[in-house]
Amino acid sequence: MPVKTPTEVIETAVDNGCKKTAISTSRLVTLSILAGAYIALGGALSLIAGYGFPDAPAALQKIISGCVFPIGLILIVVLGGELFTGNNAMLVPAYIGRHYGAGTVVRNWTIVYFGNFIGAAAFAWMMVYLTGLSDGEPYRSAIVRIAEAKVSMSWFVVFLRGIGANWCVCLAVWLAMSGRRLSEKMIACWLPVMAFVVLGYEHCIANMFFIPLGMMQGADVSVGSFVVDNLLPATVGNIAGGALFVGMPHAMLYLKKR
Repeated sequence: MPVKTPTEVIETAVDNGCKKTAISTSRLVTLSILAGAYIALGGALSLIAGYGFPDAPAALQKIISGCVFPIGLILIVVLGGELFTGNNAMLVPAYIGRHYGAGTVVRNWTIVYFGNFIGAAAFAWMMVYLTGLSDGEPYRSAIVRIAEAKVSMSWFVVFLRGIGANWCVCLAVWLAMSGRRLSEKMIACWLPVMAFVVLGYEHCIANMFFIPLGMMQGADVSVGSFVVDNLLPATVGNIAGGALFVGMPHAMLYLKKR
């Protein structure tokens, strides 16, 4: 069976947006925590696999990390989960189609954002820090460098990298909606997400894993710096990348043909 057309995909997005905004608060929180943990799982795997060869070329480290990181989005798309960055695009078509208002979108984004943070940070603490996965070298030094590097960039650079990250993530979600088989959805999630990791873009939910874990391992990063210097600009950039670069243009292109 052929993949869905862009018009069929946008109809699927509208339907998904309506379903997401109708989820009960308790269910939404649970699905959000799970999604944060799934992204953190991909982050942990990318750390262990990509930085296990300290003498390897930087490009090779990035490619290895990029190849394994997408497991998080694959789990969310296939098994279910509420991801803030994915919802930045997913909720836009139905909003443009006037199925719900801006308040509904903000409510969903807010709950999912903090749920993702709980899941990602809890995974970093329970499943990586407490288990000692990042205690030994070269992993401890690597996660410390990663955390410190993420808060050392300018606000504008992080913002632009945030746009790039969620442009890729939401394109992956869009591609996954066009697929009908498990293999199609997995490949659709894998390619764009691998691209954003290799390119070094900034994904706010992934950073809810990387930076707290780096802080646990002794990185010279304060809570204020984490929030102001990285999380805030990455979040704003992710919203722009998902809503303005994927959700809105696809809705404007294909919803008006109905």
